[in-house]
Amino acid sequence: MNDILPEHSPRWQHFEAVIRDWLGAYGYREIRTPIVEQSALFKRAIGEVTDIVEKEMYAFEDALNGEHLALRPEGTAACVRAVIEHNLLYNAPQRLWYAGPMFRHERPQKGRYRQFHQVGVEALGFAGPDIDAEHIVMTADLWRRLGLTGITLELNTLGNAASRARHRDRLIAHFETHQDQLDADARRRLHSNPLRILDTKNPAMLALVESAPRLMDDLDTDAIKHFEDVQGLLRSNDIEYRINPRLVRGLDYYNYTVFEWVTDKLGAQGTVCAGGRYDSLIEQIGGKPAPACGYAMGVERLLALLEESGVNAPATSTDAYLVHQGETATAFAWQVANSLRQAGLSVVLHCGGGSFKAQMKKADASGARFALIIGDDEAAAGLITLKALRETAEQTRCSLSEATDLLQSRN
Repeated sequence: MNDILPEHSPRWQHFEAVIRDWLGAYGYREIRTPIVEQSALFKRAIGEVTDIVEKEMYAFEDALNGEHLALRPEGTAACVRAVIEHNLLYNAPQRLWYAGPMFRHERPQKGRYRQFHQVGVEALGFAGPDIDAEHIVMTADLWRRLGLTGITLELNTLGNAASRARHRDRLIAHFETHQDQLDADARRRLHSNPLRILDTKNPAMLALVESAPRLMDDLDTDAIKHFEDVQGLLRSNDIEYRINPRLVRGLDYYNYTVFEWVTDKLGAQGTVCAGGRYDSLIEQIGGKPAPACGYAMGVERLLALLEESGVNAPATSTDAYLVHQGETATAFAWQVANSLRQAGLSVVLHCGGGSFKAQMKKADASGARFALIIGDDEAAAGLITLKALRETAEQTRCSLSEATDLLQSRN
C-alpha cells in the first residue's frame, strides 16, 4: 500500500476529471458502495476456487458481532449487490460506474499494490451484443482522450453454461492424460475449475495448455452468433483486435464476450483494462435473472502508462501568493485574499509572520505566478503591489479591482 503525495496528485486529478467527462458522455451514472462487504458475497460471485478468494482476499471476523467481512477485492459484485438491494432494475436497465480502492494480498510489483484503485463500468439489463461492443468502443475512446497509444485489444468468448460444461469434460480428460506435467495449482483445480488452468502463467505448462481442446469448438449457435455480432460492431467502428482463445479471465462469473486491453510498456503487468459479460451473476447473488456486462481498469497501471508514454497532466499553479506585514496590512490582506477567491482566483495567504524578504522566498517557492505585497502604507491607501514571479519581474501598484482584472486576464 502506498501514499499519493501532493506532487503526484495533479496526475490523479487530471485522470479523474477525464474519466468523469468521458463516462458522462456515454450516459453512465456513478454509484458508490462500501469498502467492506460480507465475505460470502465475493465467494458466491467470484468463485471459491479462484486466486482472489483462496489467496488474496482480506477476509476477517468482526470481533464486535462475529460477522465474516472482507475488504472488497473488486467492484462488480458490490455493484450488483447494491443494484439488487435497492431494486434499481425495476423500471429500466442501468448504466453505472464506480471508482475507488480495492484490496488484494498480492506480491507487490510495478503497477500492482495491495491497496489499488479501479474505475469500473457496469451495464445491467442489456442482453444484446451491442452493449458488449459499446464497452470496448468507449474504452478505445478513453485511450484517445488520455493521449495513450500502443494499447491492443484481445477478445474471446466463453459461450454459455452448456458450452462450458461440454468443454470442461474435454479439458479434464486432456489434463488427466498429462497429470505428470501439471503443477500444484493445476492439479488442485483439475476437477473444480479446469478452465482456470488455461490462464496459467507457469512457462513449463504453456505447451500443454496450447495443445488443450479449444472452447470455440464447443460453442453453440447462439454463442457463435453473439460473438460474430460483437466483432461486426467492432469492425464497423474501426476497432482492431486479436482473438485470443486462451483468454478466460480470473473470475468465475464471466460468460460470452471477454476482453482485455494490454500493453507491452509495463513489463509483466500488461493488462490495463479487462472485463466481459456476466449474465448469471445477478441471479447467482440473489436477484431476479437479468443479463449484464462490465469491465474495470487499474488506475495505477494507467497512470504508470501515461508516465511511460510521456503524457503529462496539464500544469496547475496558484494565481497569487499574498505577502503582508503590519497590523493594518494583515487585516487588509485577509480582505484581499477573500475577495480574489470569490472572483475565482487561487490565493495563498502567507501565515507565520517573517520579514518581507523571507516571505518573498516563500512566494517564489510556492509556484505562484504573482506575489501580492501589502504593507501598512499600501493598506492605508487601499492599494496592492503586484509582482510577477515567472515570465518577467514587472511590478505595479494597483487597486483591488485592478489586481483582480489583471490576474484574471493572465489566467
